[in-house]
Amino acid sequence: MREPIHRYVPGQPRLSFDRLGDGPPVVFLHGIGGNRFQWRNQLEAFGNRFTAISWDARGYGASDDYKGELSFVDFSADLLRLLDHLNVDKAHLVGLSMGARILLDFAPDNLSRIATLTLCDFFYGFDESLTDEKREEFITLRQKPLLEGKTLTDLAPALVASLLAPNPPAAVRQRLITSIEALHVDSYLKTLAATLRYNRSAALSRLTLPVQMIYGALDRLTPPSIGEGALGKLPDGRLAVIPGAGHLSNIEDPAAFNDILAGFLKDHRDSACWRG
Repeated sequence: MREPIHRYVPGQPRLSFDRLGDGPPVVFLHGIGGNRFQWRNQLEAFGNRFTAISWDARGYGASDDYKGELSFVDFSADLLRLLDHLNVDKAHLVGLSMGARILLDFAPDNLSRIATLTLCDFFYGFDESLTDEKREEFITLRQKPLLEGKTLTDLAPALVASLLAPNPPAAVRQRLITSIEALHVDSYLKTLAATLRYNRSAALSRLTLPVQMIYGALDRLTPPSIGEGALGKLPDGRLAVIPGAGHLSNIEDPAAFNDILAGFLKDHRDSACWRG
């Protein structure tokens, strides 16, 4: 299997991304505890039919950190920079958790740049799609311990237990621990703060393009019931649930995840294209 090409988008901050294959562009956006390597299984699976691209969001992985607070608008501007840098006219966009929330911020004002959306294991607002109990759990597990002096290594076991389905394979568990330990603490805290102010429930009705939702059946942070609620708001939405998977469905059961995504993209493959 060919190795992805690693490149950067110039500018402030500089953005890191991997690219593999030739064909219509499909871009993968990782979650709040991840980086571009979260999508390695998908780059390998789709790099022979598409140009598969996964980024490190600002302040993640090999991308630069940045000054000041964060708003999801910043992520959206970065995504537009990535598409422009790659000369992408329209892309298939795939986001998991935070990546999906970035797409919900980006999509309504950039529909002309999107062929399809795939939104995975996500919520669209603390005040509507997540309960107060889940909000408190989110803060307690992630933000509070770091502010009190804990390290990412200290937090990793509890975070892994909350995100994965019970009794995950050792390799999957270790992969997530490694991802969490590689986080940039300051940038991670900024993202958590921005997430606590996040609400994009109104964006769903504006997504007139095809939308595929994917959830792990055992996702305790964002259960499939959130996707069921979103179905009534999406003009052209569909929902698939992966049995036995938790919040990181693309890592926990990549074969099932890739089958769902491939079936969805098959019907819309050539609606993504390059400029010129």
